Amino acid sequence: MTDVHVDVATDGVRSPVARERVAQLARDVLRAERVRAAELSITFVAVERMAALNWTHLRHRGPTDIITFELPPAVPGAPVAGDIYIAPDVARENAARAGIGVREEIARLVVHGVLHALGHEHPEDEARTTSPMWRRQERLLDRLWNAREAVR
Repeated sequence: MTDVHVDVATDGVRSPVARERVAQLARDVLRAERVRAAELSITFVAVERMAALNWTHLRHRGPTDIITFELPPAVPGAPVAGDIYIAPDVARENAARAGIGVREEIARLVVHGVLHALGHEHPEDEARTTSPMWRRQERLLDRLWNAREAVR
């Protein structure tokens, strides 16, 4: 039996992917990673809010596409917990640059954020896209998102 809760909210912006679909993808990632108990929130935010979060918590200027806060367990064995923030407008720009659809980019960010909430890390330089975390992310995206989108 699993005790997994994923809350998806929008803070003044619309998500290009339905909130229930985002929540299901996050639950699927948790299941694939064999997580039995989790409390995650995923919030879609405006560029301005993302820039403020980025500065306040990471001391980076400007917006980014995603920020994940992995919350330490209150007690050993406590559920995985994390807060994930996604900026759809930044994701839209990234998708256009990469020549992919915004829905796929949002899905990639959801998988990415959940993996960070689980403690996975990657380098911040060009090696990030060849890192074990990135390869894991792309495998999960292919299996949990792309395969399902192909039959829609």
